[in-house]
Amino acid sequence: MRVLIVEDASRLREGIARALRKAGFVVDTASDGEQGLWAAESHPYDAVVLDIMLPRLSGLDLLTRLRQQGSALPILLLTAKDTVADRVQGLRSGADDYLIKPFALDELLARVEVLCRRSYGATTTRIQVGEMEIDTSAHRVFMRGRELTLPAREFALLEYLARRRGEVVTRSEIEAHIYDDQADPMSNVVDAAIYSLRKKLAAAGVPSLIQTRRGRGYILELPEESQK
Repeated sequence: MRVLIVEDASRLREGIARALRKAGFVVDTASDGEQGLWAAESHPYDAVVLDIMLPRLSGLDLLTRLRQQGSALPILLLTAKDTVADRVQGLRSGADDYLIKPFALDELLARVEVLCRRSYGATTTRIQVGEMEIDTSAHRVFMRGRELTLPAREFALLEYLARRRGEVVTRSEIEAHIYDDQADPMSNVVDAAIYSLRKKLAAAGVPSLIQTRRGRGYILELPEESQK
């Protein structure tokens, strides 16, 4: 999952970024509203954490512009304003959630997880694919009740493909959702991650879960689904 943080207070911005990265998210940051708007328009984020009081372009103005463009990007507003009128204004401007400063990072993380699930139409923290269960909150995978240990990047890849189950997902879509802008677009990081993940799934008893669609991308589906 890829999240954008738009916050001008550097310590808070980096603190949120560290917490989200530790939880397995890919994170980009922006320090003012114009940078945030450009990033939100340029990348397919799963959620945005947006401060209201920003230089160059306020959070509410940024939010309004995105909604006027037809963007349904899930957005969590951060603000020190705690009156009912302020909360109503933010929500009516198109925000999906609202968090008042100061806040606990655990609460912010939980709210971001909910928004990311909502962006895929999911209502629970668990994804079931045949006998495999993915716990997206705890970042754990179980196959027939036994845990399958995956590094963070491979877990993110599996989760993303599982959320797009039955759809062909292009390499560029995978790069955009599970790698940040520091990744070399000319490298084979996606192919290497797919190869490694396939080996682990095969060892766990599901060798054909991720298929290649030559010239198009990858698809996650059970063998019986691919024969339909």
